[in-house]
Amino acid sequence: MTGVSKPPTLGRKIARGFTRFGGERAAQLVPQARLAGPMPWVIAIMVTLVVIAAAGGLAMRNVAGSARAELAGGATVQILEALPQERERQARVVEQLLESSPEVASTRRVPDEELDALLEPWLGIDADNQAVPVPALIDVRLRGDASKDVLDDLQASIAQRAPSARIDAQASWLAPVFGALASLQYLALALVVLLALTSVAAVWLAARSALGSNRGTIEVVHMLGGTDSQIARIFERSIGFDATLGGAVGLTLGLGAILLLGRQFAALGSGMMSGGALGWLDWVIIAAIPLLAVALAMLTARMTVLAALRRML
Repeated sequence: MTGVSKPPTLGRKIARGFTRFGGERAAQLVPQARLAGPMPWVIAIMVTLVVIAAAGGLAMRNVAGSARAELAGGATVQILEALPQERERQARVVEQLLESSPEVASTRRVPDEELDALLEPWLGIDADNQAVPVPALIDVRLRGDASKDVLDDLQASIAQRAPSARIDAQASWLAPVFGALASLQYLALALVVLLALTSVAAVWLAARSALGSNRGTIEVVHMLGGTDSQIARIFERSIGFDATLGGAVGLTLGLGAILLLGRQFAALGSGMMSGGALGWLDWVIIAAIPLLAVALAMLTARMTVLAALRRML
């Protein structure tokens, strides 16, 4: 009579019972709880601030780039003449000379009413008040960039017939503005770096604290065959979960702040501010911030745990 074979499930259970307990299985003894209760919120705050700082820096870069592109071929001619009749005569002469120049694409005489309206909040003058002579202005669009050589040639051509005329590149007028925008970009970059270092320090402290509170368990795991890499992987997964949760919350809060600030600046109606709109590449960079935060947190946790375990055991 043929013997009855054991059920295969029972055989697998018996075989598994004689399997050596160690290595990865031993490493599972390390608690799977989060590294620290407030850690996701710390990372969320850091990611929010980084998103806002990065968006501000990218917007400043776009503003500066847009302004430089718009003013690259622009120049302004000022007729610095006190006598109104002579100022008007020289302005007409300059317009004729510029229109005949092959370097010039177009010219526009700024109306006196427009100049008076611009100066009235500062000087309190109007179109009927000639106490302060206002120079005549002519906007010039060149066919190429407003380089020094081109401007020198134009200045030489108009100096003989309009000695009171001065031509300058429009970009040179905004040099202090460009310098301020560059400083804001560097400030935003510095804030991003500082916040990243702060996040690394927070993860380092949380990992060290978790290691200290689980020292006894880690020593047992080592005796059962668990390796440093397997133990570090437990902490790495833990901080990865915290960082993912915090990064998602931080990105949401950061995007809300960006949209709110964008509305406020759009309400100003400034042409320069409109050039600071974020492009698709800027949004990709902002969206990548939480991913970089998760990768940085996991790498920091792993390196911290491995370094501590080598000294501990």
